[in-house]
Amino acid sequence: MLKEHLEFFTLDLSSGWETPAGYPSGIEQKIITGHLDEKAKRGSRTRLLRFKPGAFTTQPFTHDYWEEVFQVSGDMTVGGKTFGPMTYACRPPHAPHGPFSSKGGCLLFEIHYFYPES
Repeated sequence: MLKEHLEFFTLDLSSGWETPAGYPSGIEQKIITGHLDEKAKRGSRTRLLRFKPGAFTTQPFTHDYWEEVFQVSGDMTVGGKTFGPMTYACRPPHAPHGPFSSKGGCLLFEIHYFYPES
């Protein structure tokens, strides 16, 4: 099973945050459910990603999995364009994206997954 069965519950947003590998300080994730095995190229995870005010990345990202991103709150600047809440992106594997910055901070809801090769 890729993800456990979960019914509505309140997320504890005061703990469980960590800086993902390869990310600068000021950017943190909280895994909600699932497991993404990037080496075996299988699995799925759902996470929250938050940028603290002034946080930024300096290089574009690429990865082998699909990524869906919904911006819940705050501001996010990508490629010179700033986005606000209720915006969405869907990226296929190997699509370059970023660098990113946030003046006031933001909260993103993300789903990452692999599709089997066809």
